Amino acid sequence: MGKSSKVIEVDKISVRFSGDSGDGMQLTGNLFSQTSAVYGNDISTFPDYPADIRAPQGTIGGVSGFQVNFGQGVTTPGDLTDVLVAMNPAALKANAVFMKPGGTIIIDVDSFEAKGLEKAGYQTDDPVFEDKLEGFNIIKAPISSLTRESVKDLALDNKSVLRSKNMFALGLVFWLFDRPIEHTQAFIKNKFGSKPLIMEANLKVLQAGHDYGYTIQAVTPSYHINPTESRKGIYRNLNGNKAAAWGFLLAAEKSGLSLFLGSYPITPATEILQELAARKDLGVKVFQAEDEIAGVCTAIGASFSGALGITSTSGPGLALKTEAIGLAVMSELPLVVVNVQRGGPSTGLPTKTEQADLLQALFGRNGESPVVVMAASTPVNCFDYAFYASKIAIEHMTPVILLTDGFLANGTQQWRVPDDDEFPVISVPTSHQKPGEFQPYLRNEERLSRDWVFPGTKGFEHRIGGLEKDVKSGNISHDGPNHQLMVNLRQEKLARVADFIPELEVIGEVSAELLVVGWGGTYGHLFTAIEEMNQAGFKVALAHFNYINPLPKNTQEVLSRYKKMVICELNLGQFAGFLRMKFPQFSYHQFNKVQGLPFTVQELKNQFVELLES
Repeated sequence: MGKSSKVIEVDKISVRFSGDSGDGMQLTGNLFSQTSAVYGNDISTFPDYPADIRAPQGTIGGVSGFQVNFGQGVTTPGDLTDVLVAMNPAALKANAVFMKPGGTIIIDVDSFEAKGLEKAGYQTDDPVFEDKLEGFNIIKAPISSLTRESVKDLALDNKSVLRSKNMFALGLVFWLFDRPIEHTQAFIKNKFGSKPLIMEANLKVLQAGHDYGYTIQAVTPSYHINPTESRKGIYRNLNGNKAAAWGFLLAAEKSGLSLFLGSYPITPATEILQELAARKDLGVKVFQAEDEIAGVCTAIGASFSGALGITSTSGPGLALKTEAIGLAVMSELPLVVVNVQRGGPSTGLPTKTEQADLLQALFGRNGESPVVVMAASTPVNCFDYAFYASKIAIEHMTPVILLTDGFLANGTQQWRVPDDDEFPVISVPTSHQKPGEFQPYLRNEERLSRDWVFPGTKGFEHRIGGLEKDVKSGNISHDGPNHQLMVNLRQEKLARVADFIPELEVIGEVSAELLVVGWGGTYGHLFTAIEEMNQAGFKVALAHFNYINPLPKNTQEVLSRYKKMVICELNLGQFAGFLRMKFPQFSYHQFNKVQGLPFTVQELKNQFVELLES
């Protein structure tokens, strides 16, 4: 590309695309992320959707954003934004507070007219002054008018023309970061191949945006980010929902079972349903149920018949599935429930992230009803934990709740397609009992799991259900001592899962003065914070939990090493309360956030410094 007056060399940088929910910002961000990944950069993304399906155009409530952090050693989408693309005044108003001092702001100056400024809540016609942006590099690009100019020879109406202006912004940002546009050109040709006029318009506008970069290079800095050295292999950009779906596909393959998903659409979990529905070629059976209860019940029925039964949901749906999960506990059938957590309670914040369903997952059922609870910690390891949740459910004949969250579900990272031998075979429980003498609740000595015999197996006819079972025959029993025994056996069966999961690992030195404790989707921010703290001379370590019920066997030993601990979570302290219940001998500090947003690295570091100096 042509050189600008200044080329800034950086290891990593964050860009946010922002505009109305109809401006195509999610697509623009995804295309830029994919190109950066192809170039060889690590990426981490944070799509930020409005909750309303169609908020009033031009208002802050309707702003849709997509932030991507790319470069070397990227583990979070970035606290603050280095480069902001604001397609209208509301986008600028909503995001100015998240800008890094001295950063670059690209605005569509055509949209900054009186009506747009008023809708965004500006009091004057000078948003730069109102938002105190005088120290920023502001590129006032006439994006809308140049979009019209670039396609004036095409027979398109004004609405269709302006729908392609996101490609102008993308082309300009490609120039800014010395990124090739060929990958996006190929995408446009593939997506709009059946609509040649739309295809040509988007191609022209993309090129016009890229060319515009040359015209402003004398006054605009560009950026150079070196590619990351990575392990050889096939890579994909993957978000957490798609990763979870693919993990279940691998579990079905490694177990030799057919995969069944019974689910009801709910934000932000619906994409798991959509992704698996597209895999009929792999034998997947998907049932879009009429409600959450039907979804989980069909999955339990599929499990009874010998399939890998999965159901996906978010917090409100998990509440509705509660009774049926208890049925899976009583009948001791394998079942995986994915809960993609969102802000609550009730309908809450449907498009925002939170970690406030932990206690519901642990205890939200009637009676003594233990289930395995696991949590993924990055978008791409949703693949791993979907696989291992399935493995535990099958081999231990138990329901497993896998917790992810909106941040993981929608965020993307580079994912290396694993080799076939990187994941173990899943052993499906079988029965060695004699035909005609089958006892459904006869248990494996090592795991205390019962045999899994599928309906239709001659000589192994049996009934299971929600009423308590006799410990030997499996017949219905109302005997008190027998109930005590069965309750103890189900609890002990769950406890023995700890023998089959990894021990808790600590990142950092044993001599650390502060142990940071986290779980689930906070991993990237916590890891980056403690890494930067240690580089600055502090002594901080991180213990991050993916297995929560049961906890890793060495949890008490790890916690006992440190005099000062802080538990960080996106709720009011649910995991902290759980650890206090399990290990009351330790003292725990808490750092909690419930704003529908992830932690920022800076606020974590500030908290850790305060604790170290107190």
